[in-house]
Amino acid sequence: MFDTIILLTGPAEHSVFTTLLRGHNPGLTVLPVFTADDLAVIEPEWLCRARLIAFTSSVPVPGAVLDQLGYGAYHFHPGSPQYPGRSPARAALDDRATEFGGTVHRLVAQADAGSIVDVERFAITDDASVAGLEEQAYTTLVTMFWRLAGVLAKQPAPLVVRAERWGATRNTPARRARPPGPMMADTASSVITLAASHEHGLVPRIGQGLRPRASIPETETEPA
Repeated sequence: MFDTIILLTGPAEHSVFTTLLRGHNPGLTVLPVFTADDLAVIEPEWLCRARLIAFTSSVPVPGAVLDQLGYGAYHFHPGSPQYPGRSPARAALDDRATEFGGTVHRLVAQADAGSIVDVERFAITDDASVAGLEEQAYTTLVTMFWRLAGVLAKQPAPLVVRAERWGATRNTPARRARPPGPMMADTASSVITLAASHEHGLVPRIGQGLRPRASIPETETEPA
């Protein structure tokens, strides 16, 4: 029986996303996972009744864990399908791309290779920077998470696959201009804030250049 989500993300996103997922499914158990060591100690009896959701995470999920998950795994990748791998924003600027975005895909053993279930794109402005593009992609992914949260929290069946394909060029360590790390770690604190909306429940709101911490309204409102 599907009753558990393993949430692989950062601390800032975890509290917000857990509230959102449980708003759609109050009986859901959400297990926080931040490292490979956290994944390694999850018992098989939990895995068989769980779905894993990774949000902009660089933590590799072992094939043995993926094989035991009863309800699949999905990753929110901070780049459009044309740019799998690390530092997709840098790769897009290096290529002088005209658009970028966020991608949700099934998580498989090879990074950023699973079937794509959702994509959102936006135009790249002439003055775009790597940091600015990463923040736009992160904000796009937060919006996508809000939209898909109900299905991920309540629907045991796999998400429908879209007719999208990954780009052939994978961003490699040699191509990266910056060292790898927890992607979006700095962006999270400036982008994730929550506002209570009488019509739509909890909705994401961009930080407008400020750096507020993630917060939840005192009165929880069930998302529509």
